[in-house]
Amino acid sequence: MRLKCIGCEVLARPLYLSAAYSPHTVDIEMLRYGLHQNSPDLRSRLQAAIDAAEGKGYDAVLLAYGLCGKSTDGLHARSIPLVLPRAHDCITIFLGSRQRYLKEFEQTPGTYWYVQDYIERDDGSGGSLAIGANTAGDAEEVRASYVAKYGQDNADYLMEVMGAWQSHYSRAAVIDLGVGDGSSVEQRARTDAERRGWNFEKLRGDIGLVQRLVNGDWDKDFLVVKPGQTIKMTYDDEIIGCQ
Repeated sequence: MRLKCIGCEVLARPLYLSAAYSPHTVDIEMLRYGLHQNSPDLRSRLQAAIDAAEGKGYDAVLLAYGLCGKSTDGLHARSIPLVLPRAHDCITIFLGSRQRYLKEFEQTPGTYWYVQDYIERDDGSGGSLAIGANTAGDAEEVRASYVAKYGQDNADYLMEVMGAWQSHYSRAAVIDLGVGDGSSVEQRARTDAERRGWNFEKLRGDIGLVQRLVNGDWDKDFLVVKPGQTIKMTYDDEIIGCQ
């Protein structure tokens, strides 16, 4: 196949590495991480990139993004299928699965994550890689999900608790994807943890979702959006679906 991959630059190393070993021809286009701070703008840019792939001979357009504060909610497939992982955000992609992300979220919600590409490419406008640290789009997404599952009162309580997590981090965690020398990133995390009184932890990353995305191994962990369909947030464990 010939594939167009539109990805966030925090996934640069695993994307380029995986594309190099893919059995398919993969053209990669990167967008700045800082665009996450404005979900409608990022959505517009993603749709423009999707539309620009029309008529170029691609068999599919891959999105190396999660739901990302609803930035991918509403994206439309024209004549080419869209494929993206079922993930809330890039942390899921770094860890390799929704299940592992949920486990980390439940065990240590106040986590500030350190990942090599994010640290290297941060321009000061991209916010934080933190479970429990939400942009306005993320907060809207989470609240709507809680209201659907637990009702308004319980949703308000859970959002209040989540707000406490944002101001009371307890862990600095490095995700080592095994791509490149991340020693400087690890040292920064250790220094921050010591200065702020956080626990430090180094976790093994998993680029399996990225590899399967560019290899065309699109199982239940991926959403395949057929021509004419639109990505919609589902407010359940599937995260996203088609309309």
